[in-house]
Amino acid sequence: MFGRRSTTDVRPASAPAAAAPKPAAPPKTPAQSEPGRAPMPSSGLGAPLISAPAAPARISSPPPVLATDTRRSESYYETKGTVFGALIEAIDLAQLARLDAEAAREEIRDIVNEIIAIKNIVMSISEQEELLDDICNDVLGYGPLEPLLARDDIADIMVNSAGTVYIEVQGKIQKTGIRFRDNQQVLNICQRIVSQVGRRVDESSPICDARLPDGSRVNVIAPPLALDGPALTIRKFKKDKLTLDQLVRFGTITPEGADVLKVVGRCRINTIVSGGTGSGKTTLLNCLTQFIDDDERVITCEDAAELQLQQPHVVRLETRPPNLEGEGQVTMRDLVKNCLRMRPERIIVGEVRGPEAFDLLQAMNTGHDGSMGTLHANSPREALARIESMITMGGYSLPSRTIREMIVGSVDVVVQAARLRDGSRRITHITEVVGMEGDVIITQDLFVYDMTGEDANGNIIGSHRSTGIGRPKFWDRARYYGEEKRLAAALDSAETVAEPAR
Repeated sequence: MFGRRSTTDVRPASAPAAAAPKPAAPPKTPAQSEPGRAPMPSSGLGAPLISAPAAPARISSPPPVLATDTRRSESYYETKGTVFGALIEAIDLAQLARLDAEAAREEIRDIVNEIIAIKNIVMSISEQEELLDDICNDVLGYGPLEPLLARDDIADIMVNSAGTVYIEVQGKIQKTGIRFRDNQQVLNICQRIVSQVGRRVDESSPICDARLPDGSRVNVIAPPLALDGPALTIRKFKKDKLTLDQLVRFGTITPEGADVLKVVGRCRINTIVSGGTGSGKTTLLNCLTQFIDDDERVITCEDAAELQLQQPHVVRLETRPPNLEGEGQVTMRDLVKNCLRMRPERIIVGEVRGPEAFDLLQAMNTGHDGSMGTLHANSPREALARIESMITMGGYSLPSRTIREMIVGSVDVVVQAARLRDGSRRITHITEVVGMEGDVIITQDLFVYDMTGEDANGNIIGSHRSTGIGRPKFWDRARYYGEEKRLAAALDSAETVAEPAR
C-alpha cells in the first residue's frame, strides 16, 4: 500500500490493503460520546512532523465545534497517542507530501482503520470518526485549531499554552476545552504556519508575525520569551467580506454616515482610520476600498498581508524580517518609499506605526490622492498627535508647526472606530481636518456616536447623530467627482432623521 515502510510491524503482510473494520458495539467506555452528541473539537496530538507537507492543506469540511467548556477524557488522548505513533511508523511523509489533500486524507484514514483493528482498540463508530478527523488534522492541517478556524463566528484564537486556549466570540472572550498534547506540538503547528510565508520561529528567532492563506493575522512568541510555552494569537478574517451596507445593519454606522464614507472612498479623499486594538480598523479599511474605481492602480504595504481588495489592478507588498545574520530586513518605510517609484494612484498602508508616517504624508501630498492608512489611537485628535510623534521619533528635526502643516495638507478625513465594553464595534467619529489656527490643528466632526446608557443585559445604548455641518471642506472635491448630490442628500437626511438617543 502507498507509503508503507517495509520495516513496519503494525500490520501483518497478509492483511488486506484497505481493511476498514466495522467495530462492534461494545459497552460504553469513559471516553465514549453521549448518544446524540455531535463530535467535539479535535484536541490534537503532538506531531513531531516538521517534515509534513510544506503548505498544509485545510480540511474542506471539518466537524462543527460544540460547547467550548467540554474536555475529552484522558483515555481518549492515550488511545490517540497509541494510534498516532503507529501511524508515523506506517507512512512515508515524503510520499504523503506528493498527494493532494483529499487523497492524502483517504490514505491516512485507511491506515488508521487498520491500526485500530490490529491493536483491538474498542471504540464506537462516532469516536472512531472523531479520531480519524483529529489525526488527519494533525498530519495535514493545524491540529486542534482546525475546528476553530472553520468557525466563522470566531474573531480571535488565543493559545496561551498547550492546555489553555481562548476564543473571542461577539466581542467576548471565552475559554475553550481545546488542548494540545504538549508545548512541542504547539510549536510544531506555529512553525508549520509561519513557514508558509517564508518565516521561522524558534529559540534564536522567538517572535514572528505571519498570516494564514485566507489573510488571517498570526503572531507567535516562543520560549525563552514566553515562559509557559509558545503563545499563538490568530486574528481571524470572515470568509464573507463585510461591506458598508452590512455595517449599517449591524448598527456600526447609520445609512447617512455610510453614504458619506462612500463619497470619501470614491472621491479620492486622503483618509486615516484610527482605533484601538480589535476595534475593526482593517475591516473598515477594506470596506472603504470597495469604492475605489477598477481603473485605478492601488499598491498596499503591510507587515502581514491581510487587506482583501477586490479591484483588478492591485499590487500587494509585505515587509520582511531580518535573517539569522541580522541582514535582509525590509521595513515598512522601505516599501512606502519604493511605492513612489511604482506609478501608484493610491497607496494603502495596512498599519502606520513608525517613521513611515512621514513617507505616507509625502505620498498623500504629492499627487497620490485617496491614499489610506490605519493607526492605533483613541480619538481623531489623538490620531493626528500620534502621526506627529511618529514622525518625530523617526529622527526628523522638523519644527512642530512644519509637521502639523504637513498633516493638515495631507490628511482630509479621520474615521474613528471603537470596540465598546459590551463587545460591539461602532464608528464613533467621522472627522475632517479643516486647517490650522496658530499652532493648533482645527478639526470638525461630521458624525459622532453618543452613548446614553446600557440595558438590562449590559448592552450599550446610544445613537449616531450628525453635527449639522452642511458643507464639509471636501465639498469641492466631491463636486469635482460628481458626488456632491449624494453628499448633500446624506448630510440633509442625517439632519432630518429623528434618531433620538434611547
